[in-house]
Amino acid sequence: MKKNIAIIMGGFSSEVDISLKSGGVVYNHLDKNTYNAYQIHILKDQWILVDEDESKYPIDKKDFSVDFNGKHITFDCVFNAIHGAPGENGQILAYFDLIGMRHTSAPFYQMALTFNKRDTLSVVKQYDIPTATSVYLNKGDAIDTQQIIDNIGLPCFIKPNNAGSSFGISKAHTEADIIPGIEKAFLEDHEILIESFLDGTEVSVGVIEYKEKITVLPITEIISENDFFDYEAKYKGKSQEITPARISKSETKKVEEMAKKIYLILGMSGFSRSEFILVDGKPHFLEMNTVPGLTKESLLPLQASKAGISLSELFDNAIQMAIKN
Repeated sequence: MKKNIAIIMGGFSSEVDISLKSGGVVYNHLDKNTYNAYQIHILKDQWILVDEDESKYPIDKKDFSVDFNGKHITFDCVFNAIHGAPGENGQILAYFDLIGMRHTSAPFYQMALTFNKRDTLSVVKQYDIPTATSVYLNKGDAIDTQQIIDNIGLPCFIKPNNAGSSFGISKAHTEADIIPGIEKAFLEDHEILIESFLDGTEVSVGVIEYKEKITVLPITEIISENDFFDYEAKYKGKSQEITPARISKSETKKVEEMAKKIYLILGMSGFSRSEFILVDGKPHFLEMNTVPGLTKESLLPLQASKAGISLSELFDNAIQMAIKN
């Protein structure tokens, strides 16, 4: 009997359009002989099933069911394709846990932890994972630009603490750049972090639970045409993404081992994609994405493809792992 799968997409953040695209790719690549797939848009003002004719059917939030085409549909599993809130930060996953609904992501606490860059860095530092030097600010804090420079130097990166897809990130080359960068980051979040510049090779690596084993995917080297790997570089072709990365065997091994170690330290399951800067052959951890882009052009699917895993296999495995777990 075919399983009913709710693919949730959209969300409450600046990443809503990217999420809708990722969710659509999942919908198109799930095996229709195995699954009845449904596109569920989770938006600030409505939770709705959207069919192929763009007709909309409201979700009953009591049990996450829906009346559709004369049938009352309940779901066997939720495929989480929401970048940002409330999918990547764990909010909606806590709801699913309360109603006993299986889902493809890690438990809600792990999702909340890894979405919070500051908290994630605080945890991994205790396990001697190298990172950039950081300064944290909350909205309303006094800002001393000279003290920031004394602590982390220039250039530096200014980031929203809880945001993805490089929204709100800027690179400050001078002291005059810091305040505008802080203001930009605060448009996305009330917490920000400012990090020292790491001069090295940027790489990204997926770690997933595949066929009941933690699997490290081939590493991608990122070369941005812009000043850094910003939104335009990620989504508008302003970067080269080379898989496998052109790094030494020794560096490859170090990145693979560190990525897997971080996955285990943080208690992860399901999808993840971690970012590193290699400085003098030593990986420095930047952050982890737990609902990475899922289009054909996105990094994790490209890495999976290099490992011989198709999109259909990747998505089917995520559902199977969720149901088994």
